[in-house]
Amino acid sequence: MLKNDVGSIADDPKSMSKEELDKALEKVPKRPVMLIADDVEMNRVLLSQFFQDKYDILEASDGREAIALIEENDVNILIVDLVMPVMDGYEVLKVLRRRSIDIPVIVMTARNDGESEARAMEMGAADFITKPYNPTVVQCRVRNVMARVENEWQKLEQVAKDQQIVEMHATIERDALTGLYNREAFYQRTADMIRDHSDIKFCIIYLDISCFKAINDLFRVETGNLILRTSAYYFLATIDLETSLAARIEADHFVICMPEEQLNIERLIEGLDNTILSLGISHNILFYAGVYPVEETALPVDQMCDRAHMALNKIKGNYMNRYAYYDASMRDQMLQEQMIVRDMNFALQEHQFTIFLQPVYSLVSNHIVSAEALVRWFHPVNGMISPGKFIPVFERNGFIVKLDRFVWEEVCKFLKRQRESGQKLIPVSVNVSRMNFYNLDLLEFLLNLIERYELEPWMLKLEITESAYTDNPHQLTSVIKVFREEGFPVLMDDFGSGYSSLNMLKNLPVDVLKIDMAFVRELEKSARARSILKSIMHLAFDLDMGVVVEGVETKAQVDFLASIGADDIQGYYFSKPLPVPDFIEKLRKDWDDSPENLESKAE
Repeated sequence: MLKNDVGSIADDPKSMSKEELDKALEKVPKRPVMLIADDVEMNRVLLSQFFQDKYDILEASDGREAIALIEENDVNILIVDLVMPVMDGYEVLKVLRRRSIDIPVIVMTARNDGESEARAMEMGAADFITKPYNPTVVQCRVRNVMARVENEWQKLEQVAKDQQIVEMHATIERDALTGLYNREAFYQRTADMIRDHSDIKFCIIYLDISCFKAINDLFRVETGNLILRTSAYYFLATIDLETSLAARIEADHFVICMPEEQLNIERLIEGLDNTILSLGISHNILFYAGVYPVEETALPVDQMCDRAHMALNKIKGNYMNRYAYYDASMRDQMLQEQMIVRDMNFALQEHQFTIFLQPVYSLVSNHIVSAEALVRWFHPVNGMISPGKFIPVFERNGFIVKLDRFVWEEVCKFLKRQRESGQKLIPVSVNVSRMNFYNLDLLEFLLNLIERYELEPWMLKLEITESAYTDNPHQLTSVIKVFREEGFPVLMDDFGSGYSSLNMLKNLPVDVLKIDMAFVRELEKSARARSILKSIMHLAFDLDMGVVVEGVETKAQVDFLASIGADDIQGYYFSKPLPVPDFIEKLRKDWDDSPENLESKAE
C-alpha cells in the first residue's frame, strides 16, 4: 500500500492498533493537495483558479509526469484529461490500479462524450467534468468526491481523539508509581462492578506494611518504591482482572475488591511474603490485612474500605495474627470514636474532663509520698467514658496535646491550693504523650505554668512512655535532659512493656522507672516474672534511679515487692484513683497520722 492510499487505510479505523492509526493520521493533510494533469496550459490555469483557495495545486502536462508527481507527493485528488500526449488519462487510471494507488480521480472529457465517461468510470474514476468548464459544476463535483475522503479523515481523527481521551482517563485513574488504580478510580470502578455483578458476593481487602516508614529510613526511598511496585505486580498477577480490582490508596496502603469465593487470605499473604522475600532486603517486611465481606452493597465503597481498615487496625503489629475480618463490634467502636471526635472540643470547653489523683505510697513510711494525675471524661449523655476508649483516639488525631495541657494546668491549680491552705504538699506526676514532643513550645509552656501558679518544678513530675522514645530517640533524649536541667523529675512509664527497654535505659536519662503492671499481675504465678522484676530493681538501684511499681492489688504482691527492696507503690491495694476532693481528704488524714505531723503537734 503506497503513501497515497488514505481511503483504504481508513476503512475501519476503530479496529486499528495505535501504531496503525498514527501512520494513517500522518496521511491526513492539513491542506489537501490537488494534481491537475492536462496538456493544455489554459485548462490547468482555469482549474487552478477554481481551487487554489482550498488546495495546494500541482500541475502535469501529460500522464507520465502526473504519475511521477503522485509517487513523489501526497496527492489527495487528481483531475486528469483523458486525451493527452505521451500517456493519456486512461493509461494513468491503469497505472494507478496496477500499483494499488487509491486516489480519487476526476476525468475531463469533451461535451457529450458519454462513451469515454462510461469507460473511465469502469476503470476507477470517481466522477467526470466536461469542457468547457462550468465553475459551479466543477467545484460541486470535486466537493462531492472529496466529501467521501474527508469523511474518512474525520473518522480517523475522531478515533484518535477517542483514544486520547481513553488514555488520558486511564492516566488519571492510575497510581503513577505502581500502575494500580488510585483511590478515586477504585471507589468508582468497584461501585460499578458490584452493581453490575449482583450475583457475586464480593469482599474488600485492605493491606498495609508494618513500620514502612522505618524501611524508608533504614534503606532508601528507592527500596521502599521497589517493595510497593513488587507488591502491586503480585496483586495484579494473583487476582482475576475480569472480576477483581486492585488499588494503591496511599503510601503503603493497598486495597483489593474480589469475589469472596476466590479469596484465600492466608495464601494471599503467604504469596506476598514470598514475593517480597525474593527481593533480598535484609529487613522483616510484613503485610497485614483487614477483610470486609460486602453485606451491604448499597454502602459507599469508601465506607467499605473503612470497615476493612478497621479490621486491619485490630491486629496490626500482632506477629501472631496477620489478618482479621470485620464484625459489627468494630462498627460500634467506629460510631463511638466518631462521637468522641465530634464532642471532644466542646467537652474541653465545658469542663467535662476532670482529673482524678491516685496516691503513691511508700512501703517504708506507709504514707502517701506522691500521686499520679489521671483524666476522666463525664459525658452529659453517655456518662463516664473510659480513658481506654478516648485516649487512643486523641493520640491518633492529636487532640491529646490539648488534653494533656488541660490536665497539667488542673494539677498546678490543685498544688497551688494545697500550698495556700497549708496542707500537705506532695509532687504529682502527669503524663506527657509523645505527640507533645512535636511542639517546640513544650518546655516554655511548662515553665510558664510553674511561674503562673507560683510552684517549683520538683512538684510536677513528667511521665513519658517507652513508645515516645521509640518514635524519636534522639529528640526525646535531648528534651529530657533540658527538663531535668530545669528541675522537672522525669519518669519512664510502663517500663518493660516494649521491645527495647534495656537499650532505652542505657541511653535515656530518666529519674524514675514505673514498672509496667503486666509484671505485677504475673508475680504470684510466675517465678520468671519475679526474677525479672528483682533484676530490674537491682539494675535501677545501680543506675541511681528511683522505682515506682504500679498496678499492685494484693498483699502477696506487696510482700514480695517489699522483699526485693521496692518502696514506692501505686495500685488498688492502697487506693483507686480518686476525685480531687476525696484525694485531699485522704491526704489530710494520711498527713494527720504521719510521725512528722504528730511531732510538730507535740512541739
